[in-house]
Amino acid sequence: MKLKPTLYIIRIDNERADKLAKDAMQHGQPYPLTKLPKLHIKGLLRKSMFEEWETSWKNGDTGRKIYNIMPSVSLRPTNWIREDVIFFSQHGPFPAYLKRFQLSDSDYCSCGGIGTALHYDTECIFTLSWYMRKPVPNFEQEWLKRVANILVSRRKIRIIVKFLSENRDLFRRA
Repeated sequence: MKLKPTLYIIRIDNERADKLAKDAMQHGQPYPLTKLPKLHIKGLLRKSMFEEWETSWKNGDTGRKIYNIMPSVSLRPTNWIREDVIFFSQHGPFPAYLKRFQLSDSDYCSCGGIGTALHYDTECIFTLSWYMRKPVPNFEQEWLKRVANILVSRRKIRIIVKFLSENRDLFRRA
């Protein structure tokens, strides 16, 4: 289950509070009673939680396609909408993705190519109107990073993903 960043922070905060309470019960007062300003404590907690989040993102094994585009965490919103996430995570109405999870018998698009997100964005005859130039294979990640940061490119991607979602049967090989 994926958690939104705020829910993730709350969960970490609750887990940390539980751990501190357990330590205090077992070992007595773990910290001297020093009154610190609330803002200072909040700042320390925020910094600690952010560092844990960063470590989890860096060392995790999920979300690697997005990690390759955004290698560090940020509290700044990305302004991505559903279609952006579908395209860049490559989890969506793509035959290659559906086949991987046995939701389809074939990973081919009805045009004959392998139905990946990149296929629809660069070479499928059904999405010809919204083509982008195909990246050189060795630079696919750099291409994705660049496309993710260009609003005009993301608009094309959004149109393609919406088109694919609305016309799923057109893209499945019989």
